[in-house]
Amino acid sequence: MKTRDKIVHAALELFNEHGERNITTNHIAAHIDISPGNLYYHFRNKQEIVREIFALYSAELLERFTPIQGQQESLVLLKHYLDSIFTLMWKYRFFYANLPEILQRDTDLHADYIKVQDKLQTNLINIMRAFVELKLLKVEEHELKSLVTTLHLIASSWLGYQSAMSPRTHITEQIVHQGMLQMIAVVKPKATEQGREQLQLLEDGVKAMHA
Repeated sequence: MKTRDKIVHAALELFNEHGERNITTNHIAAHIDISPGNLYYHFRNKQEIVREIFALYSAELLERFTPIQGQQESLVLLKHYLDSIFTLMWKYRFFYANLPEILQRDTDLHADYIKVQDKLQTNLINIMRAFVELKLLKVEEHELKSLVTTLHLIASSWLGYQSAMSPRTHITEQIVHQGMLQMIAVVKPKATEQGREQLQLLEDGVKAMHA
């Protein structure tokens, strides 16, 4: 692995474990046993590393939430998107946990974030529309954007909400799974009978992980 990639992966690991605000470039350099000077050869400051991580996150986000073409088992599709929610929230949990703070101090990053989220919203509306066509959801066209906004709100703010509700919240996989269950709970009232059955299977699967 190239030094630049090592720096980014080390930063992501440390940010997730200790919180981005508590980690310096010296911590990152020491973690992979390079000099601070070597790190600064690749990145001028910590914020550039954060931007690099955001670029990786954005690419993965849009790839995972691109509508899948062709015939697919509806349960397989639902599981794919639910697994993607968990993977992203867990892999980039520092970003989800401190989103407003991170964006407020970097106007360029904030602008990029908004562009990515606009693309994501379009993709999510198309995904929901596909679930309506598969007769998993019963949602009118004019309701799609509102439903997507609610789901996006839960995903993007869930970890911050959990941190706010407890002074000693340490983000765990169980907390991320609780966010997924909250999203399923929002979708369930909009589901058809077939859709509710499949959502229940997914819900039972998530709950079984912590039984």
